[in-house]
Order: sequence, then C-alpha cells, then structure tokens
Amino acid sequence: MVFILTEKSIKREQWGSKLGFVLAAVGSAVGLGNLWGFAYRSSQGGGAAFVLLYILVVLVVCLPIFVAEFALGRNTSTSAFLAPIKAAGPRWAPLGWLFLIAPLAIASYYAVIMGWTADIFIQSLFVGLPLNPEESSSLFDSIHSGKRDLIGQIFSLGLGAYIISGGIKKGIEKLNKICIPILFIILISLAIWAAFLTNSGVGYRNFLLNFDINQLANPTTIRNAFSQAFFSLSLGIGIMITYASYLNKKSDLPKQAIQIASLDTIVGLMAGLITFPIIFSFGLGETISKSTIATLFITIPSGLGQYGSIGRLVAILFFGLAYIAAITSLISLLEIPVATLIDKFKIKRNLASILTVGFTFIIGIPSALSTNILGNIDAIANVLLILGGFLVSFLVGWVIPKTLDIELKNSGSSSLTKAYLKFMLKYVTPIIVAWGLIISVYDLLKGWLS
Repeated sequence: MVFILTEKSIKREQWGSKLGFVLAAVGSAVGLGNLWGFAYRSSQGGGAAFVLLYILVVLVVCLPIFVAEFALGRNTSTSAFLAPIKAAGPRWAPLGWLFLIAPLAIASYYAVIMGWTADIFIQSLFVGLPLNPEESSSLFDSIHSGKRDLIGQIFSLGLGAYIISGGIKKGIEKLNKICIPILFIILISLAIWAAFLTNSGVGYRNFLLNFDINQLANPTTIRNAFSQAFFSLSLGIGIMITYASYLNKKSDLPKQAIQIASLDTIVGLMAGLITFPIIFSFGLGETISKSTIATLFITIPSGLGQYGSIGRLVAILFFGLAYIAAITSLISLLEIPVATLIDKFKIKRNLASILTVGFTFIIGIPSALSTNILGNIDAIANVLLILGGFLVSFLVGWVIPKTLDIELKNSGSSSLTKAYLKFMLKYVTPIIVAWGLIISVYDLLKGWLS
C-alpha cells in the first residue's frame, strides 16, 4: 500500500505560470505531425489547396474545440477520462474511454517513430549520411528491423516516464521551457539555410503557390486536412482537457487557444519551408509522395547526404529538432493515462508513470515489427481524434453550455467572444466536424478496400 494515497491527501498540481502552460500545450501540439506529416500531406493535396483547407479547419473548427476542451478541463479539474462523467454524468463515460484509448494507441507507435528519429540522429552525428535514396532506404530497413526498433522504443518511453514522474511543474513544464525555445531557434536557422538552396523557389511554389482547385473536393485531401489539424493541435484526444485541469481560474482560455494554435501552424508552415526546398533541390519529388515514412527517414537523409559536411550538420540539427518536438508531444500523450491512474485509483505519480509506459511498450510491439500495422493504427487514431472533437463540441455546445459560460466568465472574455464561441460550438463546429468525420471514414475504408 506504499503507492496508494487517500483522496484527502492529494492536492492537485498546477502550472507554475501562464507561460509554462502555453509552452507545454505548444510542445504537445508541435511534434512529428508538423515536421513529418505536414509536408507529406501537402504534397498529396496539391500544396496550397491542402494548406488552405488546413487553415480553414483550424480557424473554423479547431479554435472553438480548443476553448471547449480547456473549459471542460479547467471546470472539472480532473483527467480527461473522468472529465466527461463529472461534467455530464455516466452516460458520457464512452468519451472518457476514447480519451484513454486513443492517446495510448498513438503513444505506442509514436515511441517507435521516435526511436527511428534518434537512430538517424546518431547515424548523422557519428557515422554519416547515405548518398542516395537507395542507400537511405537500406539504412532505414536496418533501423526498423530487429532489436534496434525495440531499443529506440524503450529509450523514448523511458525518457518520457522520467519526465512525467517529475510532475507538472518540475517535469512537463520544466522540459518545455527548455525545449520549445531551442526548437524555434533550430527551426528558424534551418528555414534560413533552406532559403539559399538551389531550387528553394521551386519548393516554395509547390508548397504554397501550387494551387489545384480540384483538391478542395478530394476526400483524401479533406481527410488529410482534418487529420493534420486535429493531430498536430492535439485535439479530440483529451490532452488539452488534462493540461487545462492543472490551470488556475484566471487564465484567459480563448487567448491561450489562439496563441497555441498560431504557434503550431507557424511551425507546420516553417517545416514545409525547410523540407520542400530540400526535396526539390535534390530531385526527390517522387520519393516524398510514396509514403509518410519516406519523407522523414529516406528523402531528407539522402538529400542532405549529397550536401557534404554542411548537409551532415543540417541533418544533426533537423533530427535533433524532430526528437525534441517528439518528446514534448509524447509526454502529453502519456500524461493522460498517468493522470487517470492518479485521479481514479489514487496511485502515486512514479508508479503511474511506470505502469503507463510498460503497457504502452507492450501494445507498441506490433508497430515496431510492422510498418503496415503502424500505418493502420495511425490512420484509425486520426479518425478517433476527429470523432473526439465532434463529441466534445456537442457536449460543451449542447449538453453542458453553462460550463462554457462559467469558464469564459472566469477568463474575462468579452460578450462578443462569448456569443461567437457559443454559436460556433452549437450550430457550426459540430456540423462541420461531422462532415469531416464522415468523409474521413469513407476515404479510409475506400483505401483499405481498394
């Protein structure tokens, strides 16, 4: 019974500062989905057409859901698993289960990808880079086969457990206060370097100026825009609910939602300003469109390998950047089940972290052994995020609208802001998310059956 606490002995942690919360939320939002998925999905969706759809989804759909999740988390002051039940009763328990299952599923394969990222980083640092796509593909085959997969997975999960066990202030907040500024410094440096590559202009045109209007009605592009927005912003999964549960009552929720969404979108766009010049400067356009894995672990290493010692230095910075972004996201995924164990079963944080990581490792083994399984879990998880976003918007907009009123009042929001958010969450956001969900499920099933 050493690890069990009585309910009275638990005092819920809080963020040390508003900046700490914003950086932690940005850290959760900014991950491999920005550096890895944004460029790939943009290349599939006709460049600017995908970017436009993505920005529209963020503005019209994600920002109201952001505030809704913040309001639900702060009002209930409990984990995402328990928040729907506390707010609306036991009939909403399935939403809590979704908030527990989805982050565990994502963390299980996310840690595998982090292991690959760390492996390429070490390869760049101590060995060198492949000189062509064939060598790069061979290197990646050696990385994701056998023990190297599992070692990278264990290391990433172990690091995540160590950080989370430190708590909100001394663990999660402290890490993000260090890592997020470093992330932006590296990101800006790489974007400046990429601007001077031979075909950077061609890369920019394909990323931001190549507009295929037909892509706006393409189900795959629509699904990718919704998936990218929800995944990269960590919405519909319970992360922002859990993080907001550690907030004080004075934080301005709409303002913080805008700050986090804006910074995340900037990172995604800047990542595109790095990857697209690399791809088109080294003639790797065909490789990127084949798979998401090809973008990060085959295309970029082989492209930078052609650039000599400078390319090697850039690879070290890029994959270091990717790992920093990934670890700040992984800890947010792990915090949901950890918070659940603490709030539901009164288990100490250290033990909760160990139990969570151990279970995540076990369910992640199939993803470590098969990239096909990893890809399928990723596709399903992205649909679950959109489903979670729909349910949150419906819950806050229709079932517990007073919760939103209370938290917007605590935030000091203007009457116009209140009216806008209440209208969106009741009449606009649920309908658009439902439409995106139907298209996403249809497109996913069509891809599996074809």
